Amino acid sequence: MNPKSLRAPAATAAFLTILAVTPALAQRDDQGLQMNCAGDYFKLCAGADPDSPEVERCFARNRARLSPQCRAAITAYDRKTGGKPSDD
Repeated sequence: MNPKSLRAPAATAAFLTILAVTPALAQRDDQGLQMNCAGDYFKLCAGADPDSPEVERCFARNRARLSPQCRAAITAYDRKTGGKPSDD
């Protein structure tokens, strides 16, 4: 099998995995959060069950270490949904 032919299915599987396990993002079902915070979840909070409140706490504890894209996505989500405001 050609290695290039394996790339698309592998990339799709990786993308779906990210969407499925991104912190409380799956619970929030918001594409902006999922797309912008997946890397932060894996880097900072991968030890926490993605469907648990621990992920929210992990993100809060690591707020200063989150990527600018993730912080912006969280702020946008909070504004859109009336959630608690976030400092940037």
